[in-house]
Amino acid sequence: MELDQHSKLLRIFIGELDKLDGTPLYEAIVLEAKKQGLAGATVLRGILSYGASSRIHSAKLLDLSFDLPIIIEIIDTEIKIGKFLKVINLLIEQGGGGALITLEKVEVLYYRHKKSDD
Repeated sequence: MELDQHSKLLRIFIGELDKLDGTPLYEAIVLEAKKQGLAGATVLRGILSYGASSRIHSAKLLDLSFDLPIIIEIIDTEIKIGKFLKVINLLIEQGGGGALITLEKVEVLYYRHKKSDD
């Protein structure tokens, strides 16, 4: 698969405990991205955050915060990301509605898969 040098980075911030029909929301989003044929997705788990609620979410044992921040990053062409944004809005609404979504221009320098050992 080729990826346009001038692509878009979709970044979705949600909570670790957000679910969609019993499945972690981040997992549902990544599986849908794969189903839609997007170039790739990565899920990152944060250790400290706050957002619209101003509530601190922390990975410190003493704080006992279990709803740590999750960031999903997806890179693809502007057209494919634009189509996927409609799907994301539905998934997030079905999963509770709390999220921050950003979109940035990115310059893709290298996008190749590993060569098979076969």
